[in-house]
Amino acid sequence: MTTSSRFAEALDELGLSELHSRIRRFPDETRTAAEAAAAIGCELSQICKSLIFSADGVPVLVLMDGASRVDVELVRRELMAAKVTRAKVDVVRETTGYAIGGVPPFGHRTRTRVLADRSLLEHDVVWAAAGTPYTVFPMEPKALIAHAGATLVDVRESAAS
Repeated sequence: MTTSSRFAEALDELGLSELHSRIRRFPDETRTAAEAAAAIGCELSQICKSLIFSADGVPVLVLMDGASRVDVELVRRELMAAKVTRAKVDVVRETTGYAIGGVPPFGHRTRTRVLADRSLLEHDVVWAAAGTPYTVFPMEPKALIAHAGATLVDVRESAAS
């Protein structure tokens, strides 16, 4: 199989079985956005990073383009949380069922709130992890955001930050 069984099942459950044939597997890890963009041959901003944060102790998924960083203060304001931090490795695995570097935008072990940065809409296609650090899949950003159940927000760190 080219991807994790959990993600393959999630695609089927979401009615996205056609994506199985579009998943690309690489011999080397595509754990970072830069590694994925280099392997695919696309712009860094066409990578969709799936990042888990902790908002007042509750996991939240933020989808961000690969060329940008998440502004934690904007996430905090969006969620009306007292404190937002990057989630620890064990929390990411426990929440999503995937290791960092392979977390897809949907198909997680538990349901979490999802925020998607508007920057993802700047491309016709974005690439996201398919459940392992070696696999990615392409998808139209609006469809990806919809299947992730995400709220469209502006949480990208500004260039001046």
